[in-house]
Amino acid sequence: MSLMRDALLWASRNETLKNHVPRWGFVKRALRQFMPGERLEDALETATSLAGKGVTSMFTRLGENLTDLAQADAVVEHYLEAFDQIAALGLDTEISVKLTQLGLDLDSEYAARSLEVLAAKAEVMGNWLWVDMESSEYVQPTIDLFKRTKASHFQVGICLQAYLHRTQQDMVDLIPLQPGIRLVKGAYKEPASQALTKRAEIDEAFFRLGSELLTAQGVRLGLATHDVGLLDRLEVVARAAGVGKDGYEIQMLFGIRMEDQFRYAAEGYRMRDLTAYGEQWYPWYVRRLAERPANLAFVARNLFARS
Repeated sequence: MSLMRDALLWASRNETLKNHVPRWGFVKRALRQFMPGERLEDALETATSLAGKGVTSMFTRLGENLTDLAQADAVVEHYLEAFDQIAALGLDTEISVKLTQLGLDLDSEYAARSLEVLAAKAEVMGNWLWVDMESSEYVQPTIDLFKRTKASHFQVGICLQAYLHRTQQDMVDLIPLQPGIRLVKGAYKEPASQALTKRAEIDEAFFRLGSELLTAQGVRLGLATHDVGLLDRLEVVARAAGVGKDGYEIQMLFGIRMEDQFRYAAEGYRMRDLTAYGEQWYPWYVRRLAERPANLAFVARNLFARS
């Protein structure tokens, strides 16, 4: 399984595959398991449907490592419009953005200003802005810009990856700021010098960090995993600490464990669905397969059905 994961992570970064795979019809059909569509309207329709079942949502428009600042301007305008449409529909839907979508690779000050614009918009709309995390070389710049934005805007959150060796210290440094923290296992290919590589070790890191965050004062916590066994273990920790079902969120991706998402919502947990959309879906999609290689069976069924 580790070899399969490594192969998929390699594929997610391969430019030749990135340029050709999205044209394959059977891949697009398989993609629909994880994405409601490529347009904001598709995501809004999905969020409205989920809301009817007690599940809130978070949107992320796919596309990272932009090559010019005009593209970053378009991303900012898109999310400003998204905040307006979310409010018009009365949805409990938040926004998550990668800083390389805002031009971090090109001009860090430009990215900082763009993040400030989106955080200010979220604040005005009574909403939240989340800063997603990328591969290890972006962690420190992402945390730096997050801290800068958090100094003047309360309702911003950041994603931390449990498999990185540095995350324990990052968490300690961030907790006093009373941020939102979205804890994930981690989906990028990282060397052993930067990250844990064994599944059992990553699971235990997620459990340890999640346990600490459950009792951290002033932190809005999102436990972002599809591992219901881990969630059950953390629920025991929460209950022992006097943290109720409304004291943290469970967060999962659209299209994965939907019955569990509806079950958690029905049982009174705060359940939030991360809904991705957009045309630049290839790297994100392959990383999702790498997180759970069993999803390849779904793709294979589509391939054979096409044949």
